[in-house]
Amino acid sequence: MKDMLQSPTRRQLLSMIGKTAGATAMYQAMTTLGFASESSFKETMDLKGAPPGASIVILGAGLGGLTAAYELRKAGYDVKVLEYQNRGGGRSWTLNSGDKYTELGGEEVTCDFEEGNYFNGGPWRLPSHHYAIFHYCKQFGVEMQPFIQTNDRAYLHRTDHFNGVPQRLGDVKNDIQGHVAELLSKSVNVGGLDRSVNTEDKEKLLEGLKGWGVLDKDYRYRASNETSKHRGFSVFPGGGLMPDATPSKPLPISEILDSGMWADIYGNHMTYGHQPTMFQPVGGMGKIGDAFTRECRDMIEFNAKVTKIHQDDSGVTVDYVDSNSPDGATKTIRADWCVCNIPLTVLTQMDINVSKPMKQAMAAVPYETSYKVGLEFNRRFWEEDEWIFGGLTYTDMPIAQIAYPSQNMFKDGTGVLLGAYGYGPTSYKFNTLTPQERINVALAYGKYIHPQYPKEFRAGTSVVWHRIPWTLGCYGIWNESTRRQHYDTLCSIDNRIVLAGEHCSHIPAWQEGAILSGMDAAKRLHKKAKMLV
Repeated sequence: MKDMLQSPTRRQLLSMIGKTAGATAMYQAMTTLGFASESSFKETMDLKGAPPGASIVILGAGLGGLTAAYELRKAGYDVKVLEYQNRGGGRSWTLNSGDKYTELGGEEVTCDFEEGNYFNGGPWRLPSHHYAIFHYCKQFGVEMQPFIQTNDRAYLHRTDHFNGVPQRLGDVKNDIQGHVAELLSKSVNVGGLDRSVNTEDKEKLLEGLKGWGVLDKDYRYRASNETSKHRGFSVFPGGGLMPDATPSKPLPISEILDSGMWADIYGNHMTYGHQPTMFQPVGGMGKIGDAFTRECRDMIEFNAKVTKIHQDDSGVTVDYVDSNSPDGATKTIRADWCVCNIPLTVLTQMDINVSKPMKQAMAAVPYETSYKVGLEFNRRFWEEDEWIFGGLTYTDMPIAQIAYPSQNMFKDGTGVLLGAYGYGPTSYKFNTLTPQERINVALAYGKYIHPQYPKEFRAGTSVVWHRIPWTLGCYGIWNESTRRQHYDTLCSIDNRIVLAGEHCSHIPAWQEGAILSGMDAAKRLHKKAKMLV
């Protein structure tokens, strides 16, 4: 089981990209792996003066489509939204107790959690600088709570290092800092930085390194009460006649470097996109999609499977079928304009008459694959046994990450962990497993970090995005070359059709990108519609 799904880690993948294609390519790869950039949202939209009687059909009730629908109706357009599913929100999706869906291949995935527990199959956290999504959440009354990204009590784990024993993230972080401070102080003391710092600065630097790295009087990073005040004690200070405090022993720098744990700390907790404070909606990420749907409900027709999109010089005709109708009769809607929020993985398989450059742009954007497994346990042992409240554990095993809930802390009874979450080659292997096999694999690997798994497990569910019929992937992948060649074309208005969604943004994989794309599409379409009057 240990090597059942083993594939390169993100760190190894980025390292290989950097060595073979250079720093620019590595930066693009980091973007696709979820390191968010700041939103460009500046102010509320206020579109006005739609041409009398002008109509717009919006295909897909994801956040990009519903943002456009909401803003364009305020401007005075007659708006109709066609949605393939029986709900809005797209990938802003939470699986709650009793939910079920059918993935490609016909397997039914169920969520048998206790009432009140949930699992975010898609997005699960919101950077504080994603201003547009918070603007709409505040406007629509979506309650937020902090999401804990970094928790020093969570673990870093390497199968072949430290005898496979998980190490506390804070211990590793403080030990790296201490060892680096010691090495740098040695360089300063032997004159290794004489060309960079003068005598006065050298003294200040040494004093700063001593405090920053918790070094002793000889500028060494060693086990002591002082270092243990930072990394924790083996035996913590007590009261009365309890045992005396015992300092903990730092991990050797050679073992830390050999394990590669450095990359987990500085690659996942110090990027701008994951800086505190992050947030999540109370009750699950799907609350955002629910709020947008509520605001736009009278415009939406659910269970509408689009089969053909045809435009001419005066408008757009869309053929669709009611996926719940036994006769499968084709329906048709005609509008002056179309905002298409359908994922490119699906759209490129449709009958749509757009320009050749637009078709090339649509075909140029592959979608990342991703897997998630949610595990419900009879008790919150990570809190009760290990004092872990929120945060993420990272491992080189195929489950990649374990995330601890930031809600319902100290609650008695059941709780849900994100028991596996990753991308890339391992994700394709997860795609080949049945829903039950995915749960079994997450449990089999996770027990090496949390031995309580077998005894405490209650129920599980999962999402593998390339087997989700309405998206066929997780998010659009761009690189410098494809953006240069196709991005402007993909986002342009092609006669009467404009695309929207996270794939039409510089923040792929994030809901903010979808919302900003919907806002921009609505603004440009409105401008063009007014010009043609």
